[in-house]
Amino acid sequence: MALEKVDYEYQSGFGNSFESEAIKGTLPKGRNTPQNCPHDLYAEQLSGNAFTAPRNVQQRSWLYRVRPSVCHTPLKPIDSGLVCDLNNLHVDPNQLRWKPFNISEDKPHDFVEGLITIAGAGHSSVRHGLAIHIYTATKSMENKSFYNSDGDFLIVPQQGTLDIQTEFGFMKVKPGEICVIQRGIAYSVGVEGPTRGYICEVFGSHFKLPDLGPIGANGLANPRDFLSPVAAYEKKEGIEHIKINKFLGKLFSATQTYSPFNVVAWHGNYCPYKYDLSLFCAVNSVTFDHLDPSIFTVLTAPTNEVGVAAADFVIFPPRWLVQENTFRPPYFHRNCMSEFMGLIRGAYEAKKEGFLPGGGSLHSCMTPHGPDSDTFYAAIKAELKPTKIPDVALAFMFESSLILGISDYAKKNFIDDDYWKCWQGLKDNSKI
Repeated sequence: MALEKVDYEYQSGFGNSFESEAIKGTLPKGRNTPQNCPHDLYAEQLSGNAFTAPRNVQQRSWLYRVRPSVCHTPLKPIDSGLVCDLNNLHVDPNQLRWKPFNISEDKPHDFVEGLITIAGAGHSSVRHGLAIHIYTATKSMENKSFYNSDGDFLIVPQQGTLDIQTEFGFMKVKPGEICVIQRGIAYSVGVEGPTRGYICEVFGSHFKLPDLGPIGANGLANPRDFLSPVAAYEKKEGIEHIKINKFLGKLFSATQTYSPFNVVAWHGNYCPYKYDLSLFCAVNSVTFDHLDPSIFTVLTAPTNEVGVAAADFVIFPPRWLVQENTFRPPYFHRNCMSEFMGLIRGAYEAKKEGFLPGGGSLHSCMTPHGPDSDTFYAAIKAELKPTKIPDVALAFMFESSLILGISDYAKKNFIDDDYWKCWQGLKDNSKI
């Protein structure tokens, strides 16, 4: 699967009910399942919620395809690699930081083969919780697709562009953009060269835009900037296509003799989407003090408790700092939430050394954290003039109300054993 040199067409809007045809006249008129679909296609519904979920959260789509997705051999267990099912995680309350995760080029591997579970909580069997993964890839998925029965993937590329073919059409996602591919949707990932990024997988509710409250009707991530693919089918028969399924944290494989990307038309509101993080409209204090980092929330996956998220996706984008008589870097903090941070590019304002693109950190529930010694002492002496967080800087956070354990791989690989030392230069400066 070679990367296309041109971008694809998209439909704009978040949560919209779309309709799209690769061939005009292939969508049924006035009904979902006529006795005979136009062009003798098969009708297949993909449900993202229980049938009886309230209409305001209901997500489903109808797909009109050359052959239904049920036509495959039995799924059989395969080696799950470094994907784990969260039942055997390590408990570690310390501040944790990982150096950039290596993109191994010794053995060519694709997106699925390069999935590595780092941390998580809960379990997909009870539809509650999340997992955090790293992905690396050095080759494209050829005659191979992946679908996830466990949850939705929010994918954050850090190095290398992803050329993603889905049942709904194509998306190209580059560093500085994200995409969400929901539970059950089949897709294949194309890459060119060494590729790496982060994934937040949610097992319960789907991601939604955060409520804006007193901010008003505008700001943060605007709905019109989210893009979903248009129908684009391929009719391949007589091939050997491998279908990989993630189910309860394990991988399974089946084969079929046709392409799963044979959807000629579709309609509904359950479809993948992408978003350009440079379009995020940040808000901040223009007087004094900090607003909490929740003001930088792009997407949230709520729990049943109002205002409490299983996962928030938060970014720290380029922006102006103008507060007066204020310590401007992120404050020292003990949080009831768990915070996994990653860096897409540049340097993070609270830790300009040691926290590197392609690496990560985890500050768990009530584990103290904050700016390192050098950042603190520079900030209390800095001239408080308007300052721009540079355009080259882009950090993000997966924040969760759940307490995360870490995988065996994360415990043993790329750990920065000296992370704790970055705060040891903080002395007693008091005058009492």
